[in-house]
Amino acid sequence: MKRMCAAALVVTAVLGVVTTGCGPRHQDEERPGTQRGASADGKPPRELTDAEQLRVADAQQRLIKRCMAGKGFDYWEAERLSLEESRTLGWVTDDVAWADKHGYGSRIEAKHERARRNNRNVAYREGLSAERRAAYDKALDEGIDAPVITAEVPTGGTVRKRVGGCVAQAEKQLYGDRVAWFRAEKTVMGLQPLYVPRLMADKRFAAALASWSGCMARSGYTYRDPQEARQAAVEQGLKADQADQTDPGKAFEAERKLAVADATCAKNTSLRAIGNERETHYVNQLRGRYGNDLDTYARLQLRAFARATEIVEPRT
Repeated sequence: MKRMCAAALVVTAVLGVVTTGCGPRHQDEERPGTQRGASADGKPPRELTDAEQLRVADAQQRLIKRCMAGKGFDYWEAERLSLEESRTLGWVTDDVAWADKHGYGSRIEAKHERARRNNRNVAYREGLSAERRAAYDKALDEGIDAPVITAEVPTGGTVRKRVGGCVAQAEKQLYGDRVAWFRAEKTVMGLQPLYVPRLMADKRFAAALASWSGCMARSGYTYRDPQEARQAAVEQGLKADQADQTDPGKAFEAERKLAVADATCAKNTSLRAIGNERETHYVNQLRGRYGNDLDTYARLQLRAFARATEIVEPRT
């Protein structure tokens, strides 16, 4: 299940470490899909690829820009990385070529952070008068006056979202029913605590993880799982940033070598494939209760992608 990103919870359960990198675990090219998403044989709607999800995100930015222009304000779309740079690693990657070039993506993350800090929208808003700034906020998302929508999560409790204005309008144009999308998304993302313990106890997954760890040991690295290796790379990078005389190239080379070993072992042990298959197996066990939410989530994503293809070009 590409959308689930079991890694975060796997690592939380095993190591007590929270890491980033959730999202689709492959970068397939865009492929056609119907708005409804259901196939002729009645199978559940397919999931979006990484490239397709990026196109939906880009379309949302474009729609916000158009909406803000209609309200008399400038709005700059978020800076887009290339398709290759936009890869989300998920809980494990077995793309050795990508790892050899980018390591764990620290330089890409730094590039993204620079773009975030230099966001033109922030400077533009700050340059407005107090009255125009309030109008800008109202137009963008309505702030504290925005409508509130709620969703019950599988583990209990309620999550709330307050958003209106152009952001809400863009979501409606893409997904159609904003409330249905919000509730399906929060339900599906909230399934992780229900199935991750089963995944962790799965014999096939545990065996693949042990094989990966053994492979890494033979390469000179002693880590229990990919997230521990990735966390080590992050910590090494932070130490390098704090050292006055550290050679940045040397620090990245250490990250790259570790990432290549990680991806090579994942490929040789089929860890990613086995983990994805077992994850899907345990998520499907929840379909009796949450099947409608899972299908609604996928169907509305497909609807958003179909709309996005009319708005923006795919990333290259």
